Amino acid sequence: MGFLTGKTAIVTGAGRAVLSDGRCGSIGYGIATAFAKEGANLVITGRNVKKLEAAKEELERLYNIKVLILQADVNAGADNEAVVEHVVAETMKEFGRIDVLINNAQASASGVPLAQHTTEQFDLALYSGLYAAFYYMKACHPYLKETKGTVINFASGAGLFGNYGQCAYAAAKEGIRGLSRVAATEWGPDDINVNVICPIAWTAQLENFQKNYPDAFAANVKMPPMGHYGDPELEIGRVCVQLAHPDFKYLTGETLTLEGGMGLRP
Repeated sequence: MGFLTGKTAIVTGAGRAVLSDGRCGSIGYGIATAFAKEGANLVITGRNVKKLEAAKEELERLYNIKVLILQADVNAGADNEAVVEHVVAETMKEFGRIDVLINNAQASASGVPLAQHTTEQFDLALYSGLYAAFYYMKACHPYLKETKGTVINFASGAGLFGNYGQCAYAAAKEGIRGLSRVAATEWGPDDINVNVICPIAWTAQLENFQKNYPDAFAANVKMPPMGHYGDPELEIGRVCVQLAHPDFKYLTGETLTLEGGMGLRP
């Protein structure tokens, strides 16, 4: 039994994805796996129901926890508050508590230069990332206050360093960083821990990109300075688990940058 046994974590964008060697192949699924190993019950959301069902089957079978799957897509054409409030209501109905909220879901049209970016592409990034974090944080706040819980949001080096072709993605991620800092200030008195992680992860998407477009991969994907991409479960997921521990309350409001998955730098 882990220290999160009996607690409930919501992880957005956590459908099952694996690498060719069977390891977790996405940040969301890596986080879900790390929390499952510590005994937490999970609510996982995403757009692809088949991936959510596959995640539920594997996590419940391997780790003896309960997983609630809910299709949810925050986008420019949806009643997004209703979408998120449904997720939160179903979570409370199933588990009766929310201890951890992890805003991981994010879509974007990366690779499109700013001058060629369309409003629809810009909206895709802002709604799936920034607006989703905003709505989930608002809806979960009363329940996180009850449990003295944790919010973990995801930003990116794209915003920190101004990556080419990622204007909307970078804008969404920098917005999430600002939103998180305000929440840390306002929710600190409620004993809600709020942090941001900027990860560099080796994912199934990158693996497929390398396999199918080796020249483009070599030209556009740079190895982190430490010579190592973060493992979605063992490093990024475990950092999230640590941030959900009461001993990490002192880090409230900090941004944690995973340097190739091997270190933390507030």
